[in-house]
Amino acid sequence: MRQLLLSSAIFLGISAINAQTISDARNMGIGQTVTVTGVVTNGSELGPIRYIQDGTAAIPAYGTNLNSVQRGDSITATGVLLDFNGLLEISPTNSFTNHGAVVLPTPLIVPLTNINESLEAQLVRVDNVTFVQTGNFATGNSTVQLTDGSTTFAVRINGSTNIDGTAVPTGPMSIIALVGQFNANYQLVPRDLNDIFPYVAPAREINVKMGGLTVLNNGTFVVGNASTTTVKVENTGSQNLTISNTTITGTNATDFSINLSSGIIAPTSNQNFTLLFTAGGIGSRSAQLNIFSDDVDENPYIIYLNAVGTDNLATEPTANPSNLTFPLVKAYTVGGQFTAGVNAENYLVLWKQGSPITGVPLDGSTYKRGDIVGDAKVAYAGSGTSFTPRHVIANQNLYFAVYAFNGSPGFENYKTSAPATGNVSSQGSQVGNYYNGINSNASTFVSDLSALINPHQFVSYFNYKTTLMSQFELRDTTGGQSYVVCVYSGERKVFNDPFDWTATGYSREHTYSHSWMPTFPADGPPENPEYTDQHNLYPTNLQNANTPRSNLPLDIITGNTVFSYLNCAVGYNGSNQLCFTPRAEQRGNAARAIMYMATCYNGQLGNNWQIPTNQNQDILKQWHYADLPDNYEIARHEYIYTLQNNRNPFIDSTDFVCHVNFSNMTYDACQAGLQEQLENNFSVFPVPSNNKIYAQVNGLNIISYQVVDAQGRTILDAKSQSLPVLELTAEQFKSGIYILKVGTEYGTVQSTFVIE
Repeated sequence: MRQLLLSSAIFLGISAINAQTISDARNMGIGQTVTVTGVVTNGSELGPIRYIQDGTAAIPAYGTNLNSVQRGDSITATGVLLDFNGLLEISPTNSFTNHGAVVLPTPLIVPLTNINESLEAQLVRVDNVTFVQTGNFATGNSTVQLTDGSTTFAVRINGSTNIDGTAVPTGPMSIIALVGQFNANYQLVPRDLNDIFPYVAPAREINVKMGGLTVLNNGTFVVGNASTTTVKVENTGSQNLTISNTTITGTNATDFSINLSSGIIAPTSNQNFTLLFTAGGIGSRSAQLNIFSDDVDENPYIIYLNAVGTDNLATEPTANPSNLTFPLVKAYTVGGQFTAGVNAENYLVLWKQGSPITGVPLDGSTYKRGDIVGDAKVAYAGSGTSFTPRHVIANQNLYFAVYAFNGSPGFENYKTSAPATGNVSSQGSQVGNYYNGINSNASTFVSDLSALINPHQFVSYFNYKTTLMSQFELRDTTGGQSYVVCVYSGERKVFNDPFDWTATGYSREHTYSHSWMPTFPADGPPENPEYTDQHNLYPTNLQNANTPRSNLPLDIITGNTVFSYLNCAVGYNGSNQLCFTPRAEQRGNAARAIMYMATCYNGQLGNNWQIPTNQNQDILKQWHYADLPDNYEIARHEYIYTLQNNRNPFIDSTDFVCHVNFSNMTYDACQAGLQEQLENNFSVFPVPSNNKIYAQVNGLNIISYQVVDAQGRTILDAKSQSLPVLELTAEQFKSGIYILKVGTEYGTVQSTFVIE
């Protein structure tokens, strides 16, 4: 069983271009920019994706700019890490340099049971397998299965290859393929018909299992503190395999012994031996098991042994990492990086909002992303020196602490003194000059907004999982699991990564209902932009939120409730109409999505996108002002802007809605002076203050309020209020200047105040 080892000659002269290995890149955080150098193992037969491999790992790179790259080219590629339906890839590939053709890596021969994340994107070969299906491969893209007699595995046949439509081979086969992934399932991806051929048993082929698991040549086995381990040596060849010698070398070789020296293993048979371990000290104990045989391509068969001493812990790192910086800071994400620790194998990154971290990891404890450590959560655990925590939202002051540790699960030894620490504030709204030239007092205001936000960059409905879900909506919980929030009900659905719509029972809800659209049906093929617009789509529980809502208008239930689930319900409003009420936290968001859609697509193909007559625009405007954009919505908005290159005006300027009659999509001139009236009737006093601060809008109730400090960070954020006078205490704030934003049923208004 060959291990992947690329000749150093392949990289001669180009190693100085980039010191980052693909293994290093794979350990960086999603959203980080990486640069890797490797050999391309496929060409145009798989479309605009190229799998790149070096001596440490492999990763796909995606982009039409790679179309000229051929199989066997050595390239240096730069781009952003993306999780595409479970497959880690560089997408988009911003730039690349082609160094010319080199020797392709030899496929790594592996059993089906060993294909996992560690082999993702690598070129592998599996032997002595048969296809489950018979007949012909389907025309176009399809997935079939093959089996080794005990394990069944998926094979992805791409319609862009010359395989689709041909006869499915029968009998024992060998298949060379790239390791792909779709959702939770790994796949073999052959490149052409030459990758599938009849299996011919080798003369002699050694395979080694330790503790019941296959350990690949040049692989590592964790002995831990086990005194005995069963070592099974298999011969899958057609002739006798002769073991000529076995040695144990390395730092702590004297701690280990094995009762295998020499012998013969008959064809398609195996023999068991025993590895003994007695710790000769404390800390990490390591050695190298070398099995010499007449297997022509795996002699010796090398296994690295990893164990711990009498203290049952690995050796503590000499020093923690340093120089923690944040090269990626957005409203919807931050990315950190640090200088590696001394004699450190792995790192644990903790994060917390609002104040420095005091939590400290415990030796011998295995932490996964989302686990709680003292007063903080785990953002990352692994060997990489960069990280991207999930579900960052706007205007947060985030604190981080990075600890180095050594040891496999259960034997970790953390360096707990002087961790690398730092903090960063996520960005807020980044409107810039986007609305230059837009005048809300102009009679052309509605059409001007429509022209500004449409057309925009198209993003497929089917890419929503890759975009909004994987890159923003999904959140960490304990045990390495994740959860997603149903925006209508508030349900928190816990699942094991990667996210899958069917497995979680979730869907992409069109807030502005699909059937309301003048272009209905707009789902194609091809999909219309209004069907796929990311500003309008939110994750919801399919059976308990999306289906009950259907295309019902949004409103408050004042009559009988006919169905409810957590914080959403279906029932009758004051006009005895059947309606749907989402949870309070989503009402303003939903209103702004509906108003955006009506504005964005109004006039397209001559269609008037006024909201349906049964959808009361007044309730939408009330919800809009009562539930002003919070940090979650701002972050989501900024992320969608990077995808579609357009913005939702009603998030950026909450007062724009005053000037639009959404019942017929006309300019509402009667609202033109409303903002001036609100400002004239708004008062905040006393200023400055060291005791109480009062605010009122004469004649109107304050239905929401927000306090932002001079750095743009949200200090207070309250919704669903009904206050003739807002009263705040100076004790809630430090000395300084603050902005108070209040919402009324007719719009928002803001002013500064000073705390002495």
